[in-house]
Amino acid sequence: MSPQPQAAVGASLSRVDGRLKVTGQALYAAEHDVEGSVHAVVVDASIGRGRITSIDSGAAEALPGVLRVLHHRNAPKLPYRDNSGSNNPPGRRLRVFQDDRVLFHGQPVAVVVATTLEAAQHGASLVKVGYDAEQSLTDLTEAEPGEPTTYARGDAEAALRSAAVRLDLTYRTARNHHNPMEPHATIARWKGDQLTVWDKTQWVVGTQTELAAVFGLETDAVRVISPFVGGGFGTALRCWPHVVVAALAAREAKRPLKLVLSRKQMYLGTGFRPSYEYRLRLGSDRRGRLSAAVHELDAETSSYETFTESVLAAGQMLYSMPNVSQAYRTVPLDAPTPLYMRGPGFQTASFVIESAMDELAHQLGVDPIELRRRNEPNEDESSGLPFSTRRLRECYAVGAREFGWHRRNPRPRSTREGDWLIGRGMTAGVYDTARMPAQARARLGADGTALVEAAATDMGPGTYTSQTQVAADALGLTVRTVTFRLGDSLYPPTPPHGGSMTMASVGSATLDACNKVRRQAIELAVGDRESPLYGVAGGDVVVRGGRLHVKNDPTRGETYRRLLARNGRTHLEADGSFAPPSGPERHSFYGYNATFAEVAVDATLGLVRVRRVLGVYDAGRIISPKLADSQALGGMVGGIGTALLEHTVTDHRDGRIVNANLADYLVPVNADIPDLKAIYLDGEDREADPLGVKGLGELVMIGVAPAIANAVFNATGRRVRELPITTEALL
Repeated sequence: MSPQPQAAVGASLSRVDGRLKVTGQALYAAEHDVEGSVHAVVVDASIGRGRITSIDSGAAEALPGVLRVLHHRNAPKLPYRDNSGSNNPPGRRLRVFQDDRVLFHGQPVAVVVATTLEAAQHGASLVKVGYDAEQSLTDLTEAEPGEPTTYARGDAEAALRSAAVRLDLTYRTARNHHNPMEPHATIARWKGDQLTVWDKTQWVVGTQTELAAVFGLETDAVRVISPFVGGGFGTALRCWPHVVVAALAAREAKRPLKLVLSRKQMYLGTGFRPSYEYRLRLGSDRRGRLSAAVHELDAETSSYETFTESVLAAGQMLYSMPNVSQAYRTVPLDAPTPLYMRGPGFQTASFVIESAMDELAHQLGVDPIELRRRNEPNEDESSGLPFSTRRLRECYAVGAREFGWHRRNPRPRSTREGDWLIGRGMTAGVYDTARMPAQARARLGADGTALVEAAATDMGPGTYTSQTQVAADALGLTVRTVTFRLGDSLYPPTPPHGGSMTMASVGSATLDACNKVRRQAIELAVGDRESPLYGVAGGDVVVRGGRLHVKNDPTRGETYRRLLARNGRTHLEADGSFAPPSGPERHSFYGYNATFAEVAVDATLGLVRVRRVLGVYDAGRIISPKLADSQALGGMVGGIGTALLEHTVTDHRDGRIVNANLADYLVPVNADIPDLKAIYLDGEDREADPLGVKGLGELVMIGVAPAIANAVFNATGRRVRELPITTEALL
């Protein structure tokens, strides 16, 4: 087949769902109007560990409008069957209302169902719970870690002992919470044994599978609907206990039911980026050629599940190094389970590795970019595989030129503007190019319009728009004649909307479905004696603007509408799919970046102000530049928050989150956001997927925090190895 003209892909289009959002017509989880809905409010545990000894719900039940109060003493026992393939480990879930155990502060211990939200809230405040409290353990530094996950090549300890230059550094990163604008919310409705939920989720299929397992249902007895998600950053990647509570309460109340978490409750059981204590020992020769690295890291998890993330990968492949040793230990705490947060694993590793590289460059008197160039590998040394693409050298060169890196004075505390010390820093970044099996369905109507469906979600990056662009070009239609539907488990299944895998996975399935429909139309035309295309080789036909024509003779052709009408077809339809090749990988798949930051630090007060950030990305083919910019700038803002502001504070006496609100948990606001710029290297990665994309949403946050930390050192001469960087650390 001749390559299709690409008019939509690569164009900076506005969001196809933008008008719905700005006019309030886009419905989020709590906004669906389900007839007869009542309200539910969760009662949270006020201790960090122990047992429930009593529950007095009499005052709540006596309130006008209160229908039910459910807790472990009156809730039915649920099967919680093994659900291999769901988004929770079998047998290790938090089983709500199934026993008297309290495993963390804020655990759901009861739910009040009422005809109004106000009655449910008031009722929840009247439920009295007695406890036999035990001493909770929530401090990462005081708990006993589990057995480590390890990796090794060469003999890192011996190489360190013989290294000419050695660094022994310990870093600490704070727990971070996702804090999306939209709170978690679930509406649940039962009709017999059929359950429908309208939920805030980044994975409708995962939530469907989990609810089926919890309630002992067949998967197709559960329908999950989530057409719009108001921000996620990873917090909605799994089915949390409140979703089960909503479904259980709706079944017991025999009414559709809406449950919306408060902002405070968003800190109590919907995931977070775990805190880390990370020791890195690094060895090199006097020219900066790395010889060895020993990574030893502890990360928090819950007592009832073991959460891990890809924090080891960057240390294995980002730089050339013959000797590497890693030990990654999870530390069980009396806390809810962490979850992936933007740039999971790689974000934490980036802060440690890139800060250490900057420290090594300063000690050797080598430019930080040059040090990284000297340690550029020829292959992925963790696997021996060639890189599908790796253009970090080009990222460095473009970034240094655009940022004006040559103007940086390498001597710390040497550049000043009045009371402000000026510093510049840079980092390299890497993130896995993830791809998973996905499916999509395309339907071309007799009116020349198309409908494409997939169970994907859109938490903000623009899935509706980017998938429409892919479909439009594959079908040879304009964007306005294509409708893409998502967010419903009735649609073809797709993987989680996270890990930067949606464009590669779902986009490739959309491409496949639409290519099949276009080929059906071409086969119909070239075999139709009444068609101007009769007898033409199918490979010589392309479609543009809904019109099929010979590639080298645009005058010879006809429209979809005319072709289908003449042949009595109401539509053409096809299912598409994508899956990474089976068997061992033949390449190492990653996206890369170089990030540059400039800061100003008040010499007297220690206040840090970010003045500008530049990111240069090797991210494969860019489907939608306007959406890509939105992702990149958002990632930079998130990186500024991680570097300077975000820190979840726990009272270790009982596990209470002290700053569980947006007044005390600080995130960047408009006044904190400086000049941000993103540059994308032109290219594609056809080894990764048919679209040639690598994924962008996670990559753009990687490296921002250490670039800022390195700039702070350049400005002040003070090396800060703990995030967030506080005023106290600089005074």
